[in-house]
Amino acid sequence: MTVKNRIVMTPMGTNYGEQNGEMSFLHINYYEQRAKGGTGLIIVENASVDSPQGSNGTTQLRIDLDNYIPRLFKLCESVHKHGACIAIQLNHAGASAMSSRIGMQPVSASDVPSKAGGEIPRPLEKDEIMHIVKKYGEAAKRAQICGFDAVEIHAGHSYLISQFLSPITNKRTDEFGGSAENRARFAKLVIEEVRKQVGPFFPIFVRISADELMEGGNTLEDTLEYLKYFEKEVDVFDVSCGLNGSIQYQIDANYLPDGWRSFMAKAVKEKYNKPCITVGNIRDPQVAEDILAGGDADFIGMGRGLIADPEWVNKVEFGNVCDIRKCISCNIGCAGHRIGLNQPIRCTVNPAVNSGEDYMKTKVNKPCNVVVIGGGTAGLEAACTAAEVGCTTFLIEKKAELGGLASVISKIPDKKRLADFPNYMIHRASKLHNLFVFKNTSATVDMVKALNPDIIVNATGSVPTLPPITGLHDLVDKKRLADFPNYMIHRASKLHNLFVFKNTSATVDMVKALNPDIIVNATGSVPTLPPITGLHDLVDKDGTNVATVLKMIERINEYPEDMKGQKIAIIGGGAVGLDVMEFFTERGAEVTMVEMLPMIGNGLDPVTKCDTNAKMAKYGVKQMTNTALQEVKNDRFIVKNPEGEIEEIPFDYGFICLGMRANTPVLSEIDEAFSNTNVEIVNIGDSKRARRIIEGTEEGRNILNVLARHDYL
Repeated sequence: MTVKNRIVMTPMGTNYGEQNGEMSFLHINYYEQRAKGGTGLIIVENASVDSPQGSNGTTQLRIDLDNYIPRLFKLCESVHKHGACIAIQLNHAGASAMSSRIGMQPVSASDVPSKAGGEIPRPLEKDEIMHIVKKYGEAAKRAQICGFDAVEIHAGHSYLISQFLSPITNKRTDEFGGSAENRARFAKLVIEEVRKQVGPFFPIFVRISADELMEGGNTLEDTLEYLKYFEKEVDVFDVSCGLNGSIQYQIDANYLPDGWRSFMAKAVKEKYNKPCITVGNIRDPQVAEDILAGGDADFIGMGRGLIADPEWVNKVEFGNVCDIRKCISCNIGCAGHRIGLNQPIRCTVNPAVNSGEDYMKTKVNKPCNVVVIGGGTAGLEAACTAAEVGCTTFLIEKKAELGGLASVISKIPDKKRLADFPNYMIHRASKLHNLFVFKNTSATVDMVKALNPDIIVNATGSVPTLPPITGLHDLVDKKRLADFPNYMIHRASKLHNLFVFKNTSATVDMVKALNPDIIVNATGSVPTLPPITGLHDLVDKDGTNVATVLKMIERINEYPEDMKGQKIAIIGGGAVGLDVMEFFTERGAEVTMVEMLPMIGNGLDPVTKCDTNAKMAKYGVKQMTNTALQEVKNDRFIVKNPEGEIEEIPFDYGFICLGMRANTPVLSEIDEAFSNTNVEIVNIGDSKRARRIIEGTEEGRNILNVLARHDYL
C-alpha cells in the first residue's frame, strides 16, 4: 500500500450507521469529504466482528456478515476516486458493551467492569475466545473483499483485546491471564488468524494503548515488553494511550499540547522498527512536520481535527494554513454527542460536518443586505456565511475586538486552544470585507458618522453647464465611453461583501442607514447575577475580592503564581466554575466549590467530566453540592447546606460562576423600528439563550435558511 501523504484519519465513532449496522450514504459522504480534502489514509471507525455481543453502539458498523459488503464496497470506491487509501478498524467491545443495547450480559477477560460503575461482565470460556478469534479473521477477509487497503485491529481503549492485555481487567489464572505473555495470547491469536485470512501482502495495523495512564495498568515499559509476543505479523502500530478510566488522555483534553504523546510512538518505533502512527491533539502543521522530521513517528494521526476541517490537508499542501478551521478539543459535538448522549456526531466549530463548504456554491439571485449586530462567534458565522453567498453584509461590534466570549475565556491558560476558533473566524471575515456600495442612497451627516470614517472622499461629480442653445441637448453617439464606467462597476462588484464596524454600538438610525433586508442579533450573554444580599454591591467592583469570571480574566495577570495557603471559593459548579477551579488549584490554592445541584459538572461531556473529576481529587477540592448561596461578603460566602444549616465559607478570592444569561440591549428597539416592514429579524446564539459555542455556530450558519425562505438563493 502506497499512501500519498503521511496524514491518517484515525477511527472515530460517528453514530452515522444504519440501525442494522450497515454503512449509510450519509456515512459514505462523511468519509468522502475527508478524502476530497487530501487525507492520505482514512481508517474507518470500529466495525463489530461479532454482533450483538461485540457491539458498543446503537448504530455501530458491522462487518460480521456478508450482507454488509456492498455498502462498504461503495465506501471504498468513493474514497479511492480521490486518491486516498482506506482501512477499517475491527473490534469487539467486550465489557464496554451495554446489556441494554445488546440484550445480554457483556463479556470480558474477567468479571471486572471496563470503567468505574460499569456493568459486571461475564468471563469468556476458552471455546468462546477461539470463536471470537475466528470472527476477527472472517471480518478481515470481508474487508479485503470490500476493497479496503488494510485493516486495523483495535487492541486498546478498554475494548476486548485491551481487557485481556491490561492487568486492571484481566484476573484470569489460565493460559490467557497472569504473565505478560499470557495476557498477550488473545491478541496474538487474533492477529495470526487475520494474517491467515488476508495473506502476506495485506497490511495489518494494530492500535494500542501504549500507556494506560491508570494505577495498576500497563505503563509504556510494560507495553514495549508485551508487544514482542505479537508484533511479528503487525505492519503498522497505531500508538494511542489511555483506558475508559483515563479517557481525558485517550480523547485528549483541550489543555494538552499538540503532539504531546509522540514520545510513545517513538519508543515503539525504535524498539520494533515498525512504522508508527502518533496521535494527540495535533492541529498545527508545523508540529506535525517536526514530529516526522524528528523521526518520532511515520504517520500523523488526526481525528477531531478532520471533523473540524475536512480540507486540513489541502489547506496545508497549497499554503492556506491560515484558513484551517482548527479543532479546539472541546469534545462536545463529537465525544459528548456520541458517547454521552448516543447522538450523531456534530462539531462546535464546523456546523456542516457532512456537507463541508458546498453551501458556497450557492449564490444570491438578487441584492440582499444583511446587518449582523454582535461580533462573537455566532455573529461572525452568520456574517461570513451571508457574505460568502453574496449578500452585502454589515457586522457591528461595540468592542474593539471581535471574537466575543470565546476570545475572553481563551485568556485562561488552560483554555488557550479555544482562541483558535475566533481567530479563524476573524481571519475568514478579513478576506471578505472590502468595499461597500450604497445605491439609491443620499449621503447624510448621520449616516457618514455612523460609518466611523478615517478619511472622507467627496466625489459627487459635476453637473453640466447647459446654456439655452439650439441643438445642445440632442443626443451624441458616445456609447464606447460606457466601457470605462462599466468596467469600474464590474470591478467594484467583485469587492463589496462584508464590512466590519468595531468600537461601534448599534443604533436604530445606523441600522436603518444600512438598508437591511435581514437583521441578525447576536449580542451574546452576560454573567447571571441573582438578587442576593451583598452580591451586586461587591461583585466586580474595584478593591473588592468578589468577581465574575470576566473580571477574573481581566485581572488574570495580577494573581500570584504561588498561592499556597490562599483560599478560593467558587459559587457555581458548571463549566465556568470548573475553569476557575483549574486555574487556581494549579497555583496551589485551596478551593471550595458550591453548587445547588446534586453534582458538580452537570451536563459536561464525558472527557471533560473525567478530567475535572480527576483534578478535583488530585488537588483535594472541597465540593459542597445541594448548597445555596444566601449572602455575599467581601471575605466570605454565607450558604445554606443540604441540612438547612447556615455555613460561612471564608476566602481570599471569591467567584460568582452562576452561568450566563442572554443580553439583548438593542433588540426591542430594532423590533419596534422595523415592525411595519418586510425586514426579518433573527436572534441567535447566546442572545437568544445562553448556551455553548456549538449552538451559536449552527444558528449562524442557518442564515442560509432565512435567505432561502425569502427566495434570495
